[in-house]
Amino acid sequence: MNKKLGILLSTSPDNKNLGIVTGLIQTAIKSSVSVYLYLIDDGVECIHDKRLLELSKKGLKLYVCAYGAQKKGIFPSEVATFGGLAVLSELANVCDRFVAFG
Repeated sequence: MNKKLGILLSTSPDNKNLGIVTGLIQTAIKSSVSVYLYLIDDGVECIHDKRLLELSKKGLKLYVCAYGAQKKGIFPSEVATFGGLAVLSELANVCDRFVAFG
């Protein structure tokens, strides 16, 4: 069974955390680790980042805080699963490792 890595990103696309997170995701996917990314607060704006969109085609499971997206005028799409804090809680519980970038 694959290891599972959960990542929480709460910073905007112009923050260096996005680059760190995309590098971490790339490395994990290459190592056959299942990766779950939850975007919250200003991080919901990262849903439009081309690197994340490409990584989702390679296996990244992308989740977006529905409340945060609504506040920023970002509407649900096929790119990610929109959900609340219950989704985040479940991801934290099922992943072998969970890291936060904020």
